Amino acid sequence: MEFQVLVLLMSWFGVLSWVQAEFFTSIGHMTDLIYAEKDLVQSLKEYILVEEAKLSKIKSWASKMEALTSKSAADPEGYLAHPVNAYKLVKRLNTEWPALGDLVLQDSAAGFVANLSVQRQFFPTDEDESGAARALMRLQDTYKLDPDTISRGELPGTKYQAVLSVDDCFGMGRSAYNEGDYYHTVLWMEQVLKQLDAGEEATITKSLVLDYLSYAVFQLGDLHRAVELTRRLLSLDPSHERAGGNLRYFERLLEEEREKPLFNQTEAGLATQENLYERPVDYLPERDVYESLCRGEGVKLTPRRQKKLFCRYHHGNRVPQLLIAPFKEEDEWDSPHIVRYYDVMSDEEIERIKEIAKPKLARATVRDPKTGVLTVASYRVSKSSWLEEDDDPVVARVNRRMQHITGLTVKTAELLQVANYGMGGQYEPHFDFSRRPFDSGLKTEGNRLATFLNYSDEQDAFKRLGTGNRVATFLNYMSDVEAGGATVFPDLGAAIWPKKGTAVFWYNLLRSGEGDYRTRHAACPVLVGCKWVSNKWFHERGQEFLRPCGTTEVD
Repeated sequence: MEFQVLVLLMSWFGVLSWVQAEFFTSIGHMTDLIYAEKDLVQSLKEYILVEEAKLSKIKSWASKMEALTSKSAADPEGYLAHPVNAYKLVKRLNTEWPALGDLVLQDSAAGFVANLSVQRQFFPTDEDESGAARALMRLQDTYKLDPDTISRGELPGTKYQAVLSVDDCFGMGRSAYNEGDYYHTVLWMEQVLKQLDAGEEATITKSLVLDYLSYAVFQLGDLHRAVELTRRLLSLDPSHERAGGNLRYFERLLEEEREKPLFNQTEAGLATQENLYERPVDYLPERDVYESLCRGEGVKLTPRRQKKLFCRYHHGNRVPQLLIAPFKEEDEWDSPHIVRYYDVMSDEEIERIKEIAKPKLARATVRDPKTGVLTVASYRVSKSSWLEEDDDPVVARVNRRMQHITGLTVKTAELLQVANYGMGGQYEPHFDFSRRPFDSGLKTEGNRLATFLNYSDEQDAFKRLGTGNRVATFLNYMSDVEAGGATVFPDLGAAIWPKKGTAVFWYNLLRSGEGDYRTRHAACPVLVGCKWVSNKWFHERGQEFLRPCGTTEVD
């Protein structure tokens, strides 16, 4: 058994040694946790079998001794009168009982504990757990799901049944509380109370839930409810160490409220009640538009616009390779022109690219506007890797195909980027191109200001490449997504849904070289599924005769 455990440990060490933390940012990496857990279950079952065999021997010995001692204790002298019985008693107490003691003390858990200890260094961390909780809350907000729906696991396109227990819901609420997010704390603690009231068993108590909930509603400004919940807490646990002090404090604040002039009370009360339990406004001005598009709402594909969209066979300006086998091209949007190509990558090519990309996946980063350093951010939740043509022939083949389809050269393009989105994986609205210094004064309101603040240093990175700005984006969908995960363009009101094997293409720059601000786009959170994409960013240099400049700034 020890040899088997060693083999298991070595094999899993090889698989997981390249895995970094932040499992929640990549479903692809999280799949390894499934196999790690399966291995631990097998190791645990082996330990249980050994323990059961040991316990079976002990029980058999106990039954045997019980029968014997009941007989011997009824007539000790008569029993010992037989010399064989006397010999066996001495032998049992000198040899067999100590042997039984050794059996009881035998540590059969050593193999399992060793396995668990080694694998534990590759387990998700507290950061992963809080990140996973934030991901569920992001899905809750984006797709307007209430905690009860999530708790029951009633999500569209789900293949497996999954529910959240009372303790799971409490973990969600506590995670929000620890981050000062009292809006979600209230929602999830109320769900905990609902499930407790329905009779669901749990390790946490109602008084603990009320402790969190009463303070959260106080932080949101609802003093009356804070007092009510604290009184409920004290009725369940009169000796609670904080509740008494909290209640006196809340009641004093309420008294101070009552002593204020009546008109001040009315104004404050109205202002409080209007926004008390609403989702707080955050840093993204176009949040509502972005999330509506993610839900498939507010798409501005009018009948008039739809008449301008067509399907055709695309031969890439009579590229010889495409004359024989042209690609199916479909218009997704008319202006700016966004097109989708079908059957761009085969299933075999997709699986091979995922296979070589997976060991290289690392948390996707953004450039910090203050320091210029690449860092992780909550508005980009995925892992990505960069593949060179030398990595595998399939990479070179896919690169050539994208060159043929677009008519642009890949010589100055960036490496093929492969991305896998994690729990609630997303990339909030952003531009693929970098703003030139003089662009910063053009748009200083709404989302333009937010974009400038977030990405003002991006131009420096492209300058070092010496290949100019990102002229175009070619985005390959390498998986279907059961729910969520759309690519949306908030300024356009456009939503494009992933279809495995297809690709979408658009120009980020006008022919004049100026950025096309209409191409601000986002990757919506993945609600259900595992989203894989790869993309190629084409740069300006080398395209001078392939995509000639226009004569005006808006060409």
